[in-house]
Amino acid sequence: MMGLKGEALTDESGQRAKDSRVRAKVQSALLLNGVSSRIKLLFQGVDPSLSPLMPDNQVTLLQNGEAYFSAIEAAFDRAAHEIYLETYIFANDATGRRIAEALKRAALRGIHTHVLIDGFGSHDLPQSMIDHLRAAGVKVAWYRKKISPFTFKRKRLRRLHRKIVVVDGEIAFVGGVNINDDMSTTDHTPPRYDCTVAVEGPLVEVVRLSSQRLWSLVVWNTIRTGRIREGVMPFSSSAGGTMRAAFLVRDNVRHRRDIEAAYMRAIEQAQFEIIIANAYFLPGIKFRRALINAAGRGVRVLLLCQGRVEYFLQHYASRALYGNLLDAGIEIYEYHESFMHAKAAVIDEHWATVGSSNIDPYSLLLSREANVIVDDDEFAGTLKQSLKQAIETGAQQISKQNWNHQTAPLRFMNWLSFGFVRLLTGISGYAHEYGHAEMIERHRRRNEKHYH
Repeated sequence: MMGLKGEALTDESGQRAKDSRVRAKVQSALLLNGVSSRIKLLFQGVDPSLSPLMPDNQVTLLQNGEAYFSAIEAAFDRAAHEIYLETYIFANDATGRRIAEALKRAALRGIHTHVLIDGFGSHDLPQSMIDHLRAAGVKVAWYRKKISPFTFKRKRLRRLHRKIVVVDGEIAFVGGVNINDDMSTTDHTPPRYDCTVAVEGPLVEVVRLSSQRLWSLVVWNTIRTGRIREGVMPFSSSAGGTMRAAFLVRDNVRHRRDIEAAYMRAIEQAQFEIIIANAYFLPGIKFRRALINAAGRGVRVLLLCQGRVEYFLQHYASRALYGNLLDAGIEIYEYHESFMHAKAAVIDEHWATVGSSNIDPYSLLLSREANVIVDDDEFAGTLKQSLKQAIETGAQQISKQNWNHQTAPLRFMNWLSFGFVRLLTGISGYAHEYGHAEMIERHRRRNEKHYH
Protein backbone atom coordinates (compact mmCIF):
# COMPACT_ATOMS: atom_id res chain seq x y z
CA MET A 1 0.00 0.00 0.00
CA MET A 2 2.81 2.38 0.93
CA GLY A 3 4.48 1.60 -2.37
CA LEU A 4 1.36 2.38 -4.26
CA LYS A 5 0.90 5.58 -2.25
CA GLY A 6 4.50 6.59 -2.92
CA GLU A 7 4.07 5.94 -6.61
CA ALA A 8 0.87 7.99 -6.55
CA LEU A 9 2.66 10.85 -4.83
CA THR A 10 5.47 10.65 -7.37
CA ASP A 11 2.99 10.66 -10.22
CA GLU A 12 1.13 13.59 -8.66
CA SER A 13 4.36 15.54 -8.22
CA GLY A 14 5.33 14.85 -11.82
CA GLN A 15 1.90 15.93 -12.99
CA ARG A 16 2.15 19.18 -11.00
CA ALA A 17 5.53 19.88 -12.59
CA LYS A 18 4.07 19.12 -16.01
CA ASP A 19 1.08 21.34 -15.29
CA SER A 20 3.42 24.10 -14.16
CA ARG A 21 5.34 23.92 -17.42
CA VAL A 22 2.10 23.97 -19.41
CA ARG A 23 0.86 26.98 -17.44
CA ALA A 24 4.16 28.78 -18.12
CA LYS A 25 3.80 28.12 -21.84
CA VAL A 26 0.19 29.28 -21.79
CA GLN A 27 1.10 32.46 -19.89
CA SER A 28 3.89 33.16 -22.38
CA ALA A 29 1.48 32.67 -25.26
CA LEU A 30 -1.07 34.91 -23.60
CA LEU A 31 1.58 37.58 -23.10
CA LEU A 32 2.48 37.51 -26.78
CA ASN A 33 -1.18 37.44 -27.79
CA GLY A 34 -1.80 40.43 -25.55
CA VAL A 35 0.45 42.59 -27.67
CA SER A 36 0.47 43.19 -31.38
CA SER A 37 1.82 40.85 -34.01
CA ARG A 38 4.63 43.29 -34.70
CA ILE A 39 5.89 42.92 -31.15
CA LYS A 40 5.99 39.17 -31.77
CA LEU A 41 8.16 39.88 -34.79
CA LEU A 42 10.47 41.96 -32.62
CA PHE A 43 11.09 39.07 -30.22
CA GLN A 44 11.65 36.79 -33.20
CA GLY A 45 14.38 39.11 -34.46
CA VAL A 46 12.40 40.46 -37.41
CA ASP A 47 12.94 44.11 -38.21
CA PRO A 48 9.51 45.81 -38.36
CA SER A 49 10.92 49.11 -39.66
CA LEU A 50 9.87 48.63 -43.26
CA SER A 51 6.10 48.92 -43.37
CA PRO A 52 3.67 49.15 -46.26
CA LEU A 53 1.19 51.98 -46.41
CA MET A 54 -1.02 51.51 -43.37
CA PRO A 55 -4.52 53.03 -43.15
CA ASP A 56 -6.22 54.92 -40.31
CA ASN A 57 -3.40 57.32 -39.38
CA GLN A 58 -3.37 61.04 -38.66
CA VAL A 59 -0.22 62.79 -39.86
CA THR A 60 0.31 66.46 -38.97
CA LEU A 61 2.98 68.73 -40.44
CA LEU A 62 5.09 70.66 -37.93
CA GLN A 63 7.05 73.42 -39.64
CA ASN A 64 10.37 74.52 -38.16
CA GLY A 65 11.90 73.71 -34.82
CA GLU A 66 9.74 75.75 -32.49
CA ALA A 67 6.56 73.87 -33.42
CA TYR A 68 8.43 70.56 -33.02
CA PHE A 69 10.01 71.42 -29.67
CA SER A 70 6.71 72.61 -28.21
CA ALA A 71 4.96 69.44 -29.39
CA ILE A 72 7.51 66.96 -28.02
CA GLU A 73 7.79 68.84 -24.71
CA ALA A 74 4.02 68.60 -24.26
CA ALA A 75 4.12 64.91 -25.20
CA PHE A 76 6.86 64.25 -22.63
CA ASP A 77 4.76 65.89 -19.94
CA ARG A 78 1.79 63.66 -20.88
CA ALA A 79 3.82 60.44 -21.07
CA ALA A 80 2.48 57.53 -19.05
CA HIS A 81 4.87 54.66 -19.90
CA GLU A 82 7.91 55.29 -22.08
CA ILE A 83 9.83 57.76 -24.23
CA TYR A 84 12.32 57.10 -27.02
CA LEU A 85 14.31 59.98 -28.50
CA GLU A 86 16.89 59.64 -31.28
CA THR A 87 18.84 62.58 -32.67
CA TYR A 88 22.00 63.40 -34.56
CA ILE A 89 22.63 66.64 -32.68
CA PHE A 90 21.74 67.25 -29.04
CA ALA A 91 23.14 70.69 -28.25
CA ASN A 92 23.94 72.35 -24.97
CA ASP A 93 21.97 75.48 -25.83
CA ALA A 94 18.66 76.94 -24.68
CA THR A 95 16.66 74.42 -26.72
CA GLY A 96 18.78 71.46 -25.68
CA ARG A 97 18.47 72.37 -22.01
CA ARG A 98 14.72 72.89 -22.40
CA ILE A 99 14.22 69.41 -23.87
CA ALA A 100 16.61 67.90 -21.32
CA GLU A 101 14.50 69.34 -18.49
CA ALA A 102 11.34 67.87 -20.03
CA LEU A 103 13.03 64.46 -20.27
CA LYS A 104 14.16 64.71 -16.65
CA ARG A 105 10.62 65.57 -15.49
CA ALA A 106 9.33 62.47 -17.23
CA ALA A 107 12.02 60.19 -15.81
CA LEU A 108 11.43 61.49 -12.29
CA ARG A 109 7.76 60.47 -12.67
CA GLY A 110 8.90 56.93 -13.36
CA ILE A 111 8.62 57.04 -17.16
CA HIS A 112 11.09 54.75 -18.95
CA THR A 113 13.05 57.42 -20.82
CA HIS A 114 15.62 56.55 -23.50
CA VAL A 115 17.86 59.01 -25.36
CA LEU A 116 20.09 57.84 -28.22
CA ILE A 117 22.49 60.42 -29.66
CA ASP A 118 25.12 60.25 -32.37
CA GLY A 119 28.74 60.34 -31.25
CA PHE A 120 29.85 62.64 -34.07
CA GLY A 121 26.89 64.99 -34.37
CA SER A 122 26.82 65.52 -30.59
CA HIS A 123 30.55 65.22 -29.92
CA ASP A 124 30.66 68.57 -28.12
CA LEU A 125 27.78 67.79 -25.74
CA PRO A 126 29.30 68.21 -22.26
CA GLN A 127 29.44 65.25 -19.94
CA SER A 128 27.75 67.37 -17.29
CA MET A 129 24.48 67.36 -19.26
CA ILE A 130 24.67 63.60 -19.68
CA ASP A 131 25.30 63.21 -15.95
CA HIS A 132 22.30 65.41 -15.08
CA LEU A 133 20.04 63.36 -17.35
CA ARG A 134 21.27 60.06 -15.95
CA ALA A 135 20.98 61.30 -12.36
CA ALA A 136 17.26 61.88 -13.00
CA GLY A 137 16.85 58.36 -14.37
CA VAL A 138 17.11 59.12 -18.11
CA LYS A 139 18.88 56.30 -19.95
CA VAL A 140 21.39 57.86 -22.36
CA ALA A 141 23.30 55.89 -25.00
CA TRP A 142 25.77 56.93 -27.69
CA TYR A 143 25.73 55.72 -31.27
CA ARG A 144 29.40 55.18 -32.16
CA LYS A 145 30.86 57.44 -29.55
CA LYS A 146 34.49 56.92 -30.57
CA ILE A 147 35.49 59.26 -33.38
CA SER A 148 38.91 60.30 -34.57
CA PRO A 149 40.07 62.73 -37.27
CA PHE A 150 43.05 60.45 -37.92
CA THR A 151 41.07 57.40 -39.02
CA PHE A 152 38.93 57.21 -42.14
CA LYS A 153 37.04 53.97 -41.99
CA ARG A 154 33.67 53.29 -43.57
CA LYS A 155 32.00 52.50 -40.25
CA ARG A 156 33.05 55.88 -38.87
CA LEU A 157 31.00 57.54 -41.63
CA ARG A 158 27.91 55.53 -40.76
CA ARG A 159 26.12 57.88 -38.42
CA LEU A 160 22.79 57.96 -36.63
CA HIS A 161 21.09 60.70 -38.64
CA ARG A 162 17.52 59.78 -37.65
CA LYS A 163 15.41 62.30 -35.73
CA ILE A 164 12.67 60.35 -33.98
CA VAL A 165 10.60 60.77 -30.84
CA VAL A 166 8.07 58.16 -29.70
CA VAL A 167 5.90 58.62 -26.61
CA ASP A 168 4.01 55.59 -25.31
CA GLY A 169 2.04 53.94 -28.09
CA GLU A 170 0.21 57.18 -28.77
CA ILE A 171 2.33 59.56 -30.87
CA ALA A 172 5.54 59.56 -32.89
CA PHE A 173 7.53 62.39 -34.42
CA VAL A 174 9.74 61.84 -37.48
CA GLY A 175 11.58 64.54 -39.40
CA GLY A 176 14.75 66.51 -39.92
CA VAL A 177 14.91 68.71 -36.81
CA ASN A 178 17.79 68.18 -34.38
CA ILE A 179 17.66 69.10 -30.70
CA ASN A 180 19.33 72.48 -31.08
CA ASP A 181 18.35 76.12 -31.18
CA ASP A 182 16.23 76.92 -34.22
CA MET A 183 17.63 80.46 -34.30
CA SER A 184 21.32 79.59 -33.96
CA THR A 185 22.21 80.81 -37.43
CA THR A 186 24.57 83.49 -38.65
CA ASP A 187 23.52 87.16 -38.34
CA HIS A 188 20.22 86.34 -36.58
CA THR A 189 18.52 85.10 -39.73
CA PRO A 190 14.98 83.69 -39.52
CA PRO A 191 14.62 80.10 -38.23
CA ARG A 192 15.99 77.29 -40.34
CA TYR A 193 13.42 76.04 -42.80
CA ASP A 194 12.70 72.50 -41.65
CA CYS A 195 9.81 70.16 -41.01
CA THR A 196 8.70 67.18 -38.96
CA VAL A 197 5.53 65.11 -38.87
CA ALA A 198 3.52 64.06 -35.83
CA VAL A 199 1.96 60.63 -36.38
CA GLU A 200 -0.99 59.15 -34.52
CA GLY A 201 -2.57 55.79 -35.27
CA PRO A 202 -1.34 52.27 -36.09
CA LEU A 203 1.93 53.47 -37.67
CA VAL A 204 3.13 54.68 -34.25
CA GLU A 205 3.68 51.09 -33.23
CA VAL A 206 6.00 50.50 -36.17
CA VAL A 207 8.06 53.58 -35.31
CA ARG A 208 8.17 52.62 -31.65
CA LEU A 209 9.41 49.10 -32.38
CA SER A 210 12.08 50.44 -34.72
CA SER A 211 13.37 52.76 -31.99
CA GLN A 212 13.14 50.01 -29.39
CA ARG A 213 15.07 47.60 -31.57
CA LEU A 214 17.81 50.12 -32.39
CA TRP A 215 18.16 50.95 -28.70
CA SER A 216 18.59 47.25 -27.91
CA LEU A 217 21.18 46.88 -30.67
CA VAL A 218 23.23 49.80 -29.38
CA VAL A 219 22.84 48.91 -25.72
CA TRP A 220 23.33 45.20 -26.40
CA ASN A 221 23.36 44.10 -22.75
CA THR A 222 19.67 44.98 -22.45
CA ILE A 223 18.97 41.74 -24.31
CA ARG A 224 21.02 39.77 -21.75
CA THR A 225 19.38 41.33 -18.72
CA GLY A 226 15.87 41.25 -20.17
CA ARG A 227 15.32 44.98 -19.67
CA ILE A 228 14.15 45.36 -23.25
CA ARG A 229 10.75 44.12 -22.05
CA GLU A 230 10.23 47.12 -19.80
CA GLY A 231 8.67 49.10 -22.62
CA VAL A 232 6.39 46.38 -24.00
CA MET A 233 2.76 47.35 -23.62
CA PRO A 234 -0.52 47.07 -25.48
CA PHE A 235 -0.78 49.52 -28.34
CA SER A 236 -3.70 51.91 -28.54
CA SER A 237 -4.76 53.15 -31.97
CA SER A 238 -7.72 55.16 -30.75
CA ALA A 239 -6.17 58.45 -31.85
CA GLY A 240 -5.90 57.53 -35.52
CA GLY A 241 -7.33 59.17 -38.61
CA THR A 242 -7.97 58.47 -42.28
CA MET A 243 -4.51 58.79 -43.84
CA ARG A 244 -2.41 56.02 -45.36
CA ALA A 245 1.20 56.24 -44.25
CA ALA A 246 4.40 54.19 -44.05
CA PHE A 247 7.60 54.37 -42.03
CA LEU A 248 10.80 53.70 -43.98
CA VAL A 249 14.33 53.41 -42.67
CA ARG A 250 17.77 53.23 -44.25
CA ASP A 251 20.34 51.04 -42.57
CA ASN A 252 23.36 49.03 -43.64
CA VAL A 253 21.79 45.58 -43.52
CA ARG A 254 18.39 44.83 -45.08
CA HIS A 255 17.12 48.34 -45.80
CA ARG A 256 19.97 49.95 -47.70
CA ARG A 257 17.81 51.35 -50.52
CA ASP A 258 14.29 51.54 -49.12
CA ILE A 259 14.01 55.33 -48.93
CA GLU A 260 15.68 55.90 -52.30
CA ALA A 261 13.52 53.19 -53.89
CA ALA A 262 10.35 54.85 -52.57
CA TYR A 263 11.45 58.15 -54.13
CA MET A 264 12.28 56.45 -57.43
CA ARG A 265 8.90 54.67 -57.66
CA ALA A 266 7.01 57.89 -56.97
CA ILE A 267 9.10 59.86 -59.49
CA GLU A 268 8.69 57.22 -62.20
CA GLN A 269 4.91 57.20 -61.67
CA ALA A 270 4.55 60.99 -61.53
CA GLN A 271 1.96 62.45 -63.89
CA PHE A 272 2.18 66.21 -63.61
CA GLU A 273 4.30 67.62 -60.74
CA ILE A 274 7.31 66.80 -58.56
CA ILE A 275 8.46 69.16 -55.79
CA ILE A 276 11.57 68.17 -53.84
CA ALA A 277 13.10 70.21 -51.02
CA ASN A 278 16.47 68.96 -49.88
CA ALA A 279 19.21 70.64 -47.91
CA TYR A 280 22.01 68.58 -49.46
CA PHE A 281 20.96 67.51 -52.94
CA LEU A 282 23.60 65.31 -54.55
CA PRO A 283 21.83 62.30 -56.09
CA GLY A 284 23.36 59.50 -58.10
CA ILE A 285 22.99 59.13 -61.84
CA LYS A 286 19.92 56.86 -61.64
CA PHE A 287 18.03 59.33 -59.47
CA ARG A 288 18.90 62.23 -61.78
CA ARG A 289 17.88 60.24 -64.84
CA ALA A 290 14.52 59.53 -63.23
CA LEU A 291 13.97 63.28 -62.71
CA ILE A 292 15.15 64.08 -66.25
CA ASN A 293 12.88 61.41 -67.72
CA ALA A 294 9.94 62.80 -65.74
CA ALA A 295 10.61 66.29 -67.09
CA GLY A 296 10.92 64.80 -70.58
CA ARG A 297 7.40 63.36 -70.42
CA GLY A 298 5.93 66.73 -69.40
CA VAL A 299 6.06 66.55 -65.60
CA ARG A 300 6.91 69.84 -63.94
CA VAL A 301 9.94 69.22 -61.69
CA LEU A 302 10.88 71.80 -59.03
CA LEU A 303 13.93 71.48 -56.78
CA LEU A 304 14.34 73.64 -53.66
CA CYS A 305 17.99 73.52 -52.58
CA GLN A 306 20.20 75.20 -50.01
CA GLY A 307 21.19 78.69 -51.13
CA ARG A 308 23.44 79.73 -48.28
CA VAL A 309 26.86 78.16 -47.85
CA GLU A 310 26.56 76.14 -44.66
CA TYR A 311 28.95 73.33 -45.59
CA PHE A 312 31.36 74.37 -48.33
CA LEU A 313 31.96 70.96 -49.91
CA GLN A 314 28.33 69.84 -50.13
CA HIS A 315 27.17 73.23 -51.38
CA TYR A 316 29.50 73.47 -54.36
CA ALA A 317 29.37 69.76 -55.18
CA SER A 318 25.58 69.99 -55.52
CA ARG A 319 25.90 72.93 -57.88
CA ALA A 320 28.04 70.88 -60.24
CA LEU A 321 24.85 69.02 -61.22
CA TYR A 322 22.74 72.08 -62.03
CA GLY A 323 23.67 72.37 -65.70
CA ASN A 324 22.44 68.92 -66.70
CA LEU A 325 19.21 69.36 -64.74
CA LEU A 326 18.51 72.83 -66.16
CA ASP A 327 19.13 71.55 -69.69
CA ALA A 328 16.35 69.00 -69.10
CA GLY A 329 13.86 71.72 -68.15
CA ILE A 330 13.98 71.15 -64.39
CA GLU A 331 13.35 74.26 -62.27
CA ILE A 332 15.93 74.91 -59.56
CA TYR A 333 15.39 77.32 -56.68
CA GLU A 334 17.92 78.17 -53.99
CA TYR A 335 16.63 79.12 -50.55
CA HIS A 336 18.35 82.24 -49.18
CA GLU A 337 16.04 83.63 -46.50
CA SER A 338 17.71 81.42 -43.91
CA PHE A 339 19.48 78.08 -43.81
CA MET A 340 17.34 75.28 -45.19
CA HIS A 341 17.41 71.91 -43.47
CA ALA A 342 14.24 70.31 -44.86
CA LYS A 343 14.11 66.86 -46.47
CA ALA A 344 10.65 66.67 -48.00
CA ALA A 345 8.81 66.07 -51.26
CA VAL A 346 5.33 66.18 -52.78
CA ILE A 347 4.45 64.34 -55.98
CA ASP A 348 1.18 64.75 -57.89
CA GLU A 349 -0.45 66.41 -54.87
CA HIS A 350 -1.07 63.10 -53.08
CA TRP A 351 2.29 61.35 -52.39
CA ALA A 352 4.48 63.06 -49.81
CA THR A 353 7.47 62.34 -47.64
CA VAL A 354 9.13 64.04 -44.67
CA GLY A 355 12.13 62.72 -42.81
CA SER A 356 15.83 62.89 -42.06
CA SER A 357 17.22 61.56 -45.35
CA ASN A 358 18.96 63.94 -47.70
CA ILE A 359 19.37 62.93 -51.32
CA ASP A 360 23.13 62.60 -51.18
CA PRO A 361 25.62 59.73 -50.78
CA TYR A 362 25.92 60.13 -47.02
CA SER A 363 22.19 59.72 -46.40
CA LEU A 364 21.42 57.26 -49.20
CA LEU A 365 24.51 55.06 -48.77
CA LEU A 366 25.87 55.40 -45.26
CA SER A 367 23.76 56.86 -42.44
CA ARG A 368 20.81 55.51 -40.50
CA GLU A 369 17.81 57.51 -41.71
CA ALA A 370 14.04 57.51 -41.25
CA ASN A 371 11.25 58.96 -43.39
CA VAL A 372 7.48 58.87 -43.25
CA ILE A 373 5.61 58.41 -46.54
CA VAL A 374 2.04 59.74 -46.69
CA ASP A 375 -0.44 59.03 -49.48
CA ASP A 376 -3.14 61.57 -48.76
CA ASP A 377 -4.43 64.60 -50.65
CA GLU A 378 -4.95 66.72 -47.54
CA PHE A 379 -1.49 66.21 -46.08
CA ALA A 380 0.19 66.55 -49.48
CA GLY A 381 -1.70 69.79 -50.04
CA THR A 382 -0.51 71.19 -46.71
CA LEU A 383 3.11 70.26 -47.38
CA LYS A 384 2.94 71.60 -50.94
CA GLN A 385 1.63 74.92 -49.67
CA SER A 386 4.55 75.15 -47.23
CA LEU A 387 7.10 74.33 -49.93
CA LYS A 388 5.57 76.72 -52.48
CA GLN A 389 5.53 79.52 -49.90
CA ALA A 390 9.21 78.88 -49.16
CA ILE A 391 9.96 79.04 -52.89
CA GLU A 392 7.94 82.21 -53.47
CA THR A 393 9.08 84.19 -50.45
CA GLY A 394 12.57 82.91 -49.61
CA ALA A 395 14.14 81.46 -52.75
CA GLN A 396 15.77 82.64 -55.96
CA GLN A 397 15.35 80.76 -59.23
CA ILE A 398 18.48 79.66 -61.08
CA SER A 399 17.96 80.45 -64.74
CA LYS A 400 19.57 78.34 -67.45
CA GLN A 401 20.94 81.42 -69.20
CA ASN A 402 22.66 82.84 -66.13
CA TRP A 403 23.99 79.44 -65.14
CA ASN A 404 25.60 78.88 -68.54
CA HIS A 405 27.41 82.22 -68.20
CA GLN A 406 28.96 81.61 -64.78
CA THR A 407 32.67 82.27 -64.45
CA ALA A 408 35.32 79.65 -65.09
CA PRO A 409 36.67 79.76 -61.49
CA LEU A 410 33.19 79.04 -60.15
CA ARG A 411 32.72 76.13 -62.54
CA PHE A 412 36.09 74.79 -61.44
CA MET A 413 35.11 75.10 -57.77
CA ASN A 414 31.88 73.19 -58.39
CA TRP A 415 33.53 70.27 -60.16
CA LEU A 416 36.49 70.18 -57.79
CA SER A 417 34.07 69.86 -54.86
CA PHE A 418 32.09 67.20 -56.68
CA GLY A 419 35.27 65.28 -57.44
CA PHE A 420 36.27 65.36 -53.80
CA VAL A 421 32.87 64.01 -52.75
CA ARG A 422 33.31 61.21 -55.27
CA LEU A 423 36.72 60.50 -53.74
CA LEU A 424 35.19 60.22 -50.28
CA THR A 425 32.45 57.89 -51.48
CA GLY A 426 35.10 55.85 -53.28
CA ILE A 427 37.10 55.47 -50.08
CA SER A 428 33.84 54.43 -48.41
CA GLY A 429 33.42 51.65 -50.97
CA TYR A 430 30.59 53.16 -53.01
CA ALA A 431 32.42 54.59 -56.03
CA HIS A 432 30.38 52.44 -58.44
CA GLU A 433 27.32 54.60 -57.79
CA TYR A 434 28.92 58.03 -57.94
CA GLY A 435 32.07 57.35 -59.95
CA HIS A 436 32.26 55.65 -63.34
CA ALA A 437 28.65 56.33 -64.28
CA GLU A 438 29.24 60.02 -63.61
CA MET A 439 32.32 60.10 -65.84
CA ILE A 440 30.41 58.38 -68.66
CA GLU A 441 27.57 60.87 -68.37
CA ARG A 442 29.91 63.88 -68.51
CA HIS A 443 31.69 62.41 -71.54
CA ARG A 444 28.36 61.91 -73.32
CA ARG A 445 27.30 65.53 -72.68
CA ARG A 446 30.61 66.86 -73.97
CA ASN A 447 30.25 64.83 -77.18
CA GLU A 448 26.72 66.14 -77.70
CA LYS A 449 27.90 69.74 -77.34
CA HIS A 450 30.79 69.08 -79.73
CA TYR A 451 28.60 67.63 -82.49
CA HIS A 452 25.77 70.13 -82.08
